[in-house]
Amino acid sequence: MLIPTIIDIEASGFGAASYPIEVGVINAAGDRFCSLIKPQPDWIHWDEKAESLHGISRRLLSEKGESAHSVCRQLNQFLSGQVVYSDGWVVDDTWLIKLYHSAGLEMQFQVSSLEMILKEPQMSVWHATKDKLFKEMQEQRHRASSDAALIQNTFIMTRKLTVKNHELPFAL
Repeated sequence: MLIPTIIDIEASGFGAASYPIEVGVINAAGDRFCSLIKPQPDWIHWDEKAESLHGISRRLLSEKGESAHSVCRQLNQFLSGQVVYSDGWVVDDTWLIKLYHSAGLEMQFQVSSLEMILKEPQMSVWHATKDKLFKEMQEQRHRASSDAALIQNTFIMTRKLTVKNHELPFAL
């Protein structure tokens, strides 16, 4: 079974002025990369509602965040040549473009929408499965690496459920 590499990004807010503040990735082997991102001087938008959701403060970013350049170099090393999948591709890809532009680097991996590899039967059980796995999870939700792991586990579980129930081998 294909186990996709999943990327998830937490941001300063929900609109066009928002920027990435944390990136998390889990690959097929279960190895993880996660980093807080120190805001660039021109990244000023901050939404208190977003902060209450992910629990990452401006102070934490200034104390523990890494530079955009450092985060991009590490992501390129961890993901070089791969296709990674996001369940929020529209915003995650935009935030990655902003991150890499600020760093003056090019992404050495490709980001695609998770829907590109989901089968219809998986989609029909996705939310219920994700909710069940979240309740069993021992990690904080709305943090990038734990959300990436939850998404990957949901993909694996929904594939197992639907292969067993809906994709029986075709016989002549």
